[in-house]
Amino acid sequence: MRTRRTVMAVAATVSLVAAGTSAAGAAPATASGQQKDTEYTVLLESPGNRDFAIDAVRKAGGEVVRSNDAVGLLTVKAPANGFVEKVSASSEIVGAARSKPIGHAPAAKAGKAKRDDVEKENKTAPPKKAPAPQGSTAGMDPLDGDLWGLNLVRSNIARAKQAGDKRVYVGILDTGVDGTHPDIAPNFNNELSRNFTIDIPNDADGGVFDGPCEFRGCVDPANWDDGGHGTHVAGTIGAAANGFGISGVAPGVSLVNIRGGQDAGSFFLQPVVDALTYGADVGLDVINMSFYVDPWYMNCANDPTASAEEQLEQRTIIAAVQRALNYAHRKGVTLIGAGGNNHEDLGKPRQDVQSPNYPPGHARPRPIDNASCLNLPTEGDHVISVSALGPSTAKADYSNYGLEQTAISAPGGYFRDGLGTPWYRTNENMILSTYPRNVALAEGAIDEAGNITPDGEAAGVKKAVQGDKVGYYQYLQGTSMAAPHAAGVAALIVSEYGKKDKGRPGLTLAPDKVEKVLYKTATQRACPNPRTVSYVDVGRSAEFDATCEGDAKFNGFYGHGIVDAYGAVTRGGQFL
Repeated sequence: MRTRRTVMAVAATVSLVAAGTSAAGAAPATASGQQKDTEYTVLLESPGNRDFAIDAVRKAGGEVVRSNDAVGLLTVKAPANGFVEKVSASSEIVGAARSKPIGHAPAAKAGKAKRDDVEKENKTAPPKKAPAPQGSTAGMDPLDGDLWGLNLVRSNIARAKQAGDKRVYVGILDTGVDGTHPDIAPNFNNELSRNFTIDIPNDADGGVFDGPCEFRGCVDPANWDDGGHGTHVAGTIGAAANGFGISGVAPGVSLVNIRGGQDAGSFFLQPVVDALTYGADVGLDVINMSFYVDPWYMNCANDPTASAEEQLEQRTIIAAVQRALNYAHRKGVTLIGAGGNNHEDLGKPRQDVQSPNYPPGHARPRPIDNASCLNLPTEGDHVISVSALGPSTAKADYSNYGLEQTAISAPGGYFRDGLGTPWYRTNENMILSTYPRNVALAEGAIDEAGNITPDGEAAGVKKAVQGDKVGYYQYLQGTSMAAPHAAGVAALIVSEYGKKDKGRPGLTLAPDKVEKVLYKTATQRACPNPRTVSYVDVGRSAEFDATCEGDAKFNGFYGHGIVDAYGAVTRGGQFL
């Protein structure tokens, strides 16, 4: 990735982070009588000044409930009004960000927060029936014939040499991972997996957000996924090649759930930072990040539309996320990020009309200054940002792009690919991967007996049965689906060239070396001719038109090229 700037970074000491819990009972009141009813994340100027910072928090009316010493981040309960400005006035504090309200009574479930419509486009625009499949490849799993992405990155032939080593650990920083799914369970590491989120039944305005808590304490188990997004990502990276269902790009590696996303699909600062630092501390080799940090699509150091509190919040997010990325990189983690689904050149961003998105309904148009605004984590330092392609290798209409941030490209699905062919607007243009049974049931894709419903059939949902094993699979599209293809190839690189390190649980290879192999072995792809691609013919507005800049070696659509698993494990050694 060609980074346009270095965002704030500091050295940090090592510390394991425990998943936080909310306080029980009535919140204590401050001297002024204000209830400490709101949770904040507070970033220290220096992690070493923790005691001074805690004193500053107390003087501002706050109470520290937990901390992440690796990057100097405190979780604080404080009054709803005035705390951010007061605590940020201290020289010991970089800034603070409102996290979430505490104490809302759950309302009757009315449906979870709206997910990204891009990823589930086939469920809002009924697809056509695709041509008959050609069958699965010998030696692959039964449904692998539907995984055109697996073939495009040449995982299907790479596995004859390197299918992934169990000693390579891939972290899925997402909405969770269904560790019981028959294709995930053989590779799922339950011991290392953690959930850093607490379910939020209702948002700050009282509307339904995550919905009622499914488990006591509102903390889901580490092998659970109520969103489905993280399980889909995990399957693409490392579903087992076990003669059942599908297989992943790296079907032999270990999968670790480091959950930082809510059921509703939102990713807030504290869980994301905690997940990143924990993953670094336990020795993960690769972390996949298919999200952006809410509530700001773009975090701006100088936002002319922001209140004083919102300005401090955005600056805090920028500094805290970058510290966590730096920490993980130093500890040997290769960081893979989804480029985003906003169909824009990230070096020439448009007006942001989707922030802030929490609580829902508060977004406003904001001018974006490219020099001081960041989409995080994908625009952070050390993150390999991935653009999304369709089965024709065309850039997907929704995918972000641009010379400044696109490092590499990978299959992400493109529902509208293949205009003029029988494949146009078919499910099979998207990415098929693992689907938690509980989510399939909640979304109406299957019934209580586990049978696929008409809605599920229309969306292309598949079911695999082998004895008492039952697995479900769904089609999604997005840069969220492209990033795990790249993460899988990165895991194969560590598997093939990594060495045992007594300080880590498995193999290790410096992330800069992984990145070099990933780039040098990618399949180069030149810009299309003409360079400006219009998506009007597939039903998009002119806003989606995209111009590819650069040459075959590096350009804004493909970066260094399309990730290549076979090239990586057969030719990568010459670049080390």
